[in-house]
Amino acid sequence: MPALHISVAGQVQGVGFRWACRRQAQALGLAGWVRNRADGSVEIHVEGNAAALEPFAAWCREGPAGAVVRRATVQPAAISGAVAFVIRLDGE
Repeated sequence: MPALHISVAGQVQGVGFRWACRRQAQALGLAGWVRNRADGSVEIHVEGNAAALEPFAAWCREGPAGAVVRRATVQPAAISGAVAFVIRLDGE
């Protein structure tokens, strides 16, 4: 069960990105978390079925309606053992 760390920059805060991200992850059966960063980006840790990770990463490169994704950096990550996908508060 692989994991990814995704950083998304652009107009991605204040547009429902975290909520839409959680819905997308849940629809694909993935676990992890999403949070806003102080620099205006969104940070995501996601893990689960390898076949679901690529569609999720592709969604992050587009984001929800209203978002303007300028850059999405996707990197392999260590598995944390997450069992659900949650929205973290800034700084968590």
